Amino acid sequence: MSASMQSRYLRCAGREIHFMDWGDADAPVVVAWHGLARTGRDMDDLAAWLVQAGYRVICPDTIGRGLSQWSPLPAQEYQLSFYAQIAQSLLDQLQIDHLDWVGTSMGGAIGTVCAAGLLKGRIRSLVLNDNAPELAPAALERIRAYAGQPPAFETVTELEAFFKTVYEPYGWLSDTQWLRLTETSVRRLPDGRITPHYDPAMVQQFTAHPNDYLIWQHYDAIDIPVLCLRGERSDLVSRAVVASMHTRGPGRLGLLRVEEIAGCGHAPALNVPAQCVMVTEFLQSHSTAVLND
Repeated sequence: MSASMQSRYLRCAGREIHFMDWGDADAPVVVAWHGLARTGRDMDDLAAWLVQAGYRVICPDTIGRGLSQWSPLPAQEYQLSFYAQIAQSLLDQLQIDHLDWVGTSMGGAIGTVCAAGLLKGRIRSLVLNDNAPELAPAALERIRAYAGQPPAFETVTELEAFFKTVYEPYGWLSDTQWLRLTETSVRRLPDGRITPHYDPAMVQQFTAHPNDYLIWQHYDAIDIPVLCLRGERSDLVSRAVVASMHTRGPGRLGLLRVEEIAGCGHAPALNVPAQCVMVTEFLQSHSTAVLND
């Protein structure tokens, strides 16, 4: 599957942000936002699929990840409220007034905060990929532990092997997809070794803002359709929390749909046709725009 894409940079909330811009500039927009220690290139497969369905897809690298600037004020800027400011600035500069949002893990939390706050009325629907308003403490600690101390390797091949282990819960990826995941999230250290392409200081989000991912107040303020994709083996999103989501916010309004993704933990990679179709059909069913054939 081929689709046009452009690598772009804009200064958002005072920081340079990199993003991939997929598809026709005049098409309805989907923002696809990656997880905590990842980059926007994780969304390549979904973006290519959505372009074929008639969408334009914006895939940012969060500040401190990928090709975006690292924060000089990590304790202040590595938090959901600042990520929301970046999202607002990015969309304002791109003159995007209405959009749908797909977010994996952290990207889902950013979408929730935006939909209840700075982008309320602009986000038409929200896909939470293994994300919820309350996350399991043990899983958060696991993520904090590996994200705060990224390993270093002599070769890209060794890093790829590491990713295949730590991201096994993503589910099935082809050899080509594993290699692309590795090559789009790698940087070389001054000593020549290879390490994941993010600022280790971004883990300060968990120390400076320990309750940053407890966002029920934002979820409760949402009145748009929400699709929650829960990895069948997820240790981050509990079934008990999902049950509570049905009684609050969009769930109370009958706007929440939950699907469990078999063969995945945290978080489904959104890289196979079944997952891409599920997301696309949800977006189309709630879109007020006329999509291109």
